[in-house]
Amino acid sequence: MSRVLLLAAALALQVAPAVAVTFPEKPEAEHFFRDEAGLIGEAEGREIDAIAGALLREEKIPILVVTIQSLAAHGAAGHTIERYAYELFNHWGIGFEDRNYGMLLLVSRGDRRARIELGAGWGHGSNLQAQEVMNTLIIPEFRRDAYSEGILAGVRGMDALARGLQLPRPKQPWWALPLLIGLVLLAAGVVISLFKSGRTGWGWAVLIGLGALLFFLMRAAAKSGGSGGSFGGGSSGGGGASGSW
Repeated sequence: MSRVLLLAAALALQVAPAVAVTFPEKPEAEHFFRDEAGLIGEAEGREIDAIAGALLREEKIPILVVTIQSLAAHGAAGHTIERYAYELFNHWGIGFEDRNYGMLLLVSRGDRRARIELGAGWGHGSNLQAQEVMNTLIIPEFRRDAYSEGILAGVRGMDALARGLQLPRPKQPWWALPLLIGLVLLAAGVVISLFKSGRTGWGWAVLIGLGALLFFLMRAAAKSGGSGGSFGGGSSGGGGASGSW
């Protein structure tokens, strides 16, 4: 009878459904962090958004920060911090297919583990720099329970890492060069018109139109800085750095 019970128990374990691994929701459009563990202060949160927003606008490199209570809270008790960060990175699609340089800082407070995960475009050549950011900027602050300060210091370090590398600039759209040539020719026509006609020429109307066009272009560029522009189908290459405290 005992053998039958053991066999039944083994079969039950085999057919029992595995706990599904879950991931935090993406940040709201105006933010670059998801703070489930409540580790990020208000002032530090504003600075994280400012740093990450500027980097995204200027270099098309997103930095995202995620804090969780524990891996077990997301059904990932059997995961390492490296595996969960890799899967989260790919689940969100951080970065872009044509510029896969996304960066993720994951902090699991309960597990006392943190991970910097890098997009596939980085390869593994930046692992040592990422480890330096982890060891010198993040972990020392965490060891004195200054989580908010450590996370902000880590974001600053990741921003410096991104800006210090010689990366290809984002590709310009196909219409950028024809548009530039057209604007030069139009500007030349405006100058000639104003010179000949003064205030009565059509040049003033064109200048007003150009001003309106520049306004809308600048407004669109500002909107692109939100974290909603951080998720463009990027993927992790497994590179990065981990730390514990």
